[in-house]
Amino acid sequence: MPALITYRTAVLPDWVDYNGHLRDAYYLLIFSYATDALMERIGLDVAARGQSGHSLFTLEAHINYLHEVKRDTDVWVETYIIGFDKKRLHLYHSLHRRDFSEALAASEQMLLHVDMAGPKAASFGENTIERLETLVSAQESQPYPAYIGRTISIP
Repeated sequence: MPALITYRTAVLPDWVDYNGHLRDAYYLLIFSYATDALMERIGLDVAARGQSGHSLFTLEAHINYLHEVKRDTDVWVETYIIGFDKKRLHLYHSLHRRDFSEALAASEQMLLHVDMAGPKAASFGENTIERLETLVSAQESQPYPAYIGRTISIP
């Protein structure tokens, strides 16, 4: 199966800094929109969230800025599901552009399924579990993401 593309956009003029590069905050915005699109694919779209009162919260996100991204560049996000359990979803997003084989940026994220009435952690519904299993099965032929489990330190 080809990579799961969850979001596409052009780098907007307001997203660019004084060096002519995509501002670091906007990488996270792009990855956040990719997570929103994944939510729709796994049955956590707007209507489902309204009915169930459940959503996803980001617990942790790491971003690796790998190559510069300039204004008006058309980019897309490929999403890889590293794993999930009954309440958590471990994702990897990578940012790409045409005619460049390497990822421009990568983000590893841990998300929690939450009952908004609490708010408190809640188990995924059966429909979401089935959709996640289908996506994980379909990505088995994909290479394992490179920027997983990294830490920041000065050795």
